[in-house]
Amino acid sequence: MQKVKFFKGVESELGDLEREVNTWIEESGAKIISINGNIAGHTPRGASTSFNQSDVLVIVHYDS
Repeated sequence: MQKVKFFKGVESELGDLEREVNTWIEESGAKIISINGNIAGHTPRGASTSFNQSDVLVIVHYDS
């Protein structure tokens, strides 16, 4: 069955996010189909959004 897993981190701590994703891949034994990422765009001051300007989202599409 195909599934997705989301990881969220901050741009200044990409190494930590990379280790988190790689550890999950190794421990889960999931067969990775694709990995996509995005760094949130700059948000004007005072704007209310769920992502700050430096948030990073990684989406892993995998088969369990």
